[in-house]
Amino acid sequence: MEKITVIIQHETGLHARPAALLMRLAEKFQSHIELEKKGRSCNAKSIMGILSMGAVKGDELIITADGSDETHAIEAIKELFDKELSA
Repeated sequence: MEKITVIIQHETGLHARPAALLMRLAEKFQSHIELEKKGRSCNAKSIMGILSMGAVKGDELIITADGSDETHAIEAIKELFDKELSA
């Protein structure tokens, strides 16, 4: 299992567009990918799950991937947060 922690930097948090970007990226991997915020978790391959997290700027998310391509999944998600979802 691979795990990273990210802080939401995007001004509007994980609203529809960033949530969709994250979901589409997560769907490319076979690994099970979860987001966790304040003890509550959701499947990163579920747009409704991501949106229900209500993640706003400044929130800390723990992202875990478990499976055959977990390392690649975590690297790609970290890159997404660093480049696409950073401002």
